[in-house]
Amino acid sequence: MTLTPQWLDELRSRITLSTLIGRTVKVTRAGREHKACCPFHNEKTPSFTINDEKGFYHCFGCSAHGDAIRWMTDQRGLSFMDAVKELAAEAGMEVPAADPRAAKKAEEQASLRDVVQAAADWFTAQLASSNGAPARDYLAKRGISEATRKAFGFGLAPDSRSALKEALKKFPTAMLVESGMLIAVEEKEPYDRFRGRLMIPIRDARGRVIAFGGRILGDGEPKYLNSPDTPLFDKGRTLYNLDKASPASRQTNRIIVVEGYMDVIALAEAGIADAVAPLGTALTENQLGMIWRMVPVPILCFDGDSAGQKAAMRAAMRALPLLRPGFSLAFATLPAGQDPDDLVRARGSAGFVDILEEAQPLVERLWAHEVAAGPLATPEERAALKTRLLAHADAIQDADVRHHYREAFREKLDALFARKQPERGPRVPWAPQPQRGGRRFQPDPRLQPPGEETRTLSQSGIAGPLAAALLGGLLRYPEALRRHEDELFRLPIPDSGDAELLRAMLDIANGQEGLDCEGLLAILEPMKVYNRAMTLLRADGMHFSFNRRLEGEEIDAAREIALRDLDEYIGVLVTQPEIRARLAEATADFQRTMDDEGLARQQKLRAMDEELTRRLAALSDSTNQ
Repeated sequence: MTLTPQWLDELRSRITLSTLIGRTVKVTRAGREHKACCPFHNEKTPSFTINDEKGFYHCFGCSAHGDAIRWMTDQRGLSFMDAVKELAAEAGMEVPAADPRAAKKAEEQASLRDVVQAAADWFTAQLASSNGAPARDYLAKRGISEATRKAFGFGLAPDSRSALKEALKKFPTAMLVESGMLIAVEEKEPYDRFRGRLMIPIRDARGRVIAFGGRILGDGEPKYLNSPDTPLFDKGRTLYNLDKASPASRQTNRIIVVEGYMDVIALAEAGIADAVAPLGTALTENQLGMIWRMVPVPILCFDGDSAGQKAAMRAAMRALPLLRPGFSLAFATLPAGQDPDDLVRARGSAGFVDILEEAQPLVERLWAHEVAAGPLATPEERAALKTRLLAHADAIQDADVRHHYREAFREKLDALFARKQPERGPRVPWAPQPQRGGRRFQPDPRLQPPGEETRTLSQSGIAGPLAAALLGGLLRYPEALRRHEDELFRLPIPDSGDAELLRAMLDIANGQEGLDCEGLLAILEPMKVYNRAMTLLRADGMHFSFNRRLEGEEIDAAREIALRDLDEYIGVLVTQPEIRARLAEATADFQRTMDDEGLARQQKLRAMDEELTRRLAALSDSTNQ
């Protein structure tokens, strides 16, 4: 039976060591760790320390040291495999069956580590050589000292298609491709991925090089280039600088999440060592779990520009379903147009810490974002604000946290819209008024009770064919992604695969200027959503102008019409679920009160919904005009 290092690491991460040891030894909390009297030698004063975050115990008296598996073998007397099987059963993991391929895979991963470490060493040597003078000058201008340069392992990739390949020729070409160091294209000789770039190693939690980020020296695109996903590197499960920030956070009880690795390095140069960064994407669920294992309320400190604040809101949306008692996010807002590097240069580390100390809790950031999203002059606009806020609360899976968010939003809404009531006499209950011919008031027979579809539309999302048409249009006209980023981000897509495709396109558009269909597909190609994207582009059953391939002499005019229709289509898809949710609420309110004002509001919303439905039909028909 072969147990890979990755499988054993996963097993250890699922076991809370203090709980395991506490079953046989009295354990007490001591700050971020736990202490006990050592079970391996007689002592009266506790010197046995348990660190759940690192997953090991250590006795300062007798030097006993180990992890969960070692505890089971040394303290319980089990064999290694028996210890693994017992812990795996507790952790809900299946022990791998004997498989020679698993052993081969583990061996291949170890070999890939040799490749990327050799590349890191070579890049470092190139930076130190005479060819590295321009790159060293760039670092000096950025205020990065030699000590910081060495600590983060900066290197240089020469502007050559074969220099690294030649330097690492002792490794098979296939391994260089698999590690992400070379690019292999059909019918072409593999060539160096990184050329003419300042190289920054990306390390795992144990400090081992697993990938690289490269910043271009001079003009060109993309400005930053990361390694592709490999057997060693999964960008959605990796945080830059985790190996250094984790021990630093134990001293500060804080973790700062910034946008990029140059932000992390600038903060480290200023003496702030507890910062990490995602790698070119919005924070993922896995990355949130990693930072929550270090501190319960990490601080997100993204750039003060529009893109940075949109990234902060994307992280907030991603975190909502995962919130649990005691675990949340805080948001530090940088001055407009500034990133962490700008701020520490202008105000020093103390100025940056001042910004951190003013960080907003997640609930306050959501409130501020939604209140600022549009006017609140009419009852409909205020109702829309309430709908958006309660939708955020309803996204939270933990019932207690969800309840407190709903209460917090209701209190804020009451305070925002509170007004002094005029003094008046006793309230006379409403009674139906006589109508013409002596008939009493009767409800409109067309007024139906709110249906299940109407009540749940804002949660269930837009219909599948409408979502498919939208995604197909965005694939053909990616420029619309940046123009409608906020609306698309909150659009409910019921199919998880289509929702993942939309998130991927938004992430790509956020980091790419001048994106066209071909460029978008090239970036999507290595992702699992690529096949769905190609299916949507080839679909010929979607009758909208923005889903059709442009042909003929008047392509420019047809393109203008398609973009106009796509803009309107997005507006309808975003607005109609909100209108229908408000219509359901108005219908229910009217059935309860039966007053003229309630009927008027209900009928107005019904007319708005019908008009939006007519617009969808007209947009579909526009392909035939």
